[in-house]
Amino acid sequence: MPNIKSAKKRLRQNEKRRLHNRAIKRTVRTQCRKVREAVAAGNLTVAEAEIRKAAELLDRAAAKRIIHPNASARTKSRLSAAIVKAKRAGSAIRQETVSAT
Repeated sequence: MPNIKSAKKRLRQNEKRRLHNRAIKRTVRTQCRKVREAVAAGNLTVAEAEIRKAAELLDRAAAKRIIHPNASARTKSRLSAAIVKAKRAGSAIRQETVSAT
């Protein structure tokens, strides 16, 4: 435990910031999970709406340096790639059924 007054204050500030940053990180992770679940369920319209929210949260967290900006960019890229992959798979299935009939 700190003895100096400024060190005590710094400890209080660090604890408050840690809890705040933790809450933001949890929100970001939850939003990213919603995108992945929507893609897995094949609900691409919901996934596209959720990725917009996720990108906004990721950008805000990166701007405040709660997460690294490159980590934000990487996560957004992976989420959008998953949506594109699901769209391609869905269109390929539709084309197969059309050509089969």
